[in-house]
Amino acid sequence: MTTYDVTHDESKGRFEIRLDGHVAYEQYERRDGVIDYRHTEVPDALGGRGVGSFLVAYVLDYARSNGLKVAPSCPFVRGYIDRHPEYRSISLAHDASA
Repeated sequence: MTTYDVTHDESKGRFEIRLDGHVAYEQYERRDGVIDYRHTEVPDALGGRGVGSFLVAYVLDYARSNGLKVAPSCPFVRGYIDRHPEYRSISLAHDASA
């Protein structure tokens, strides 16, 4: 699997992958032990490379390693969790308790 460098821009509330002059990102909001992943954006120019899936796995691992529950408001994040049951224990949409 290809790996990408992810940066965390807390001032913008997002995680970013910068590649070939484009920026893919995951927008989030934090509140009391929960991180709400609200929007995944992958420019068309980066499509088909697994950038979105890599980014979502990264942010879910970030939540887990920081003891946060995930509110997957973004349909892409929710779908990723549906396909990767190892993340359901941290997802409020998949019966994890806050």
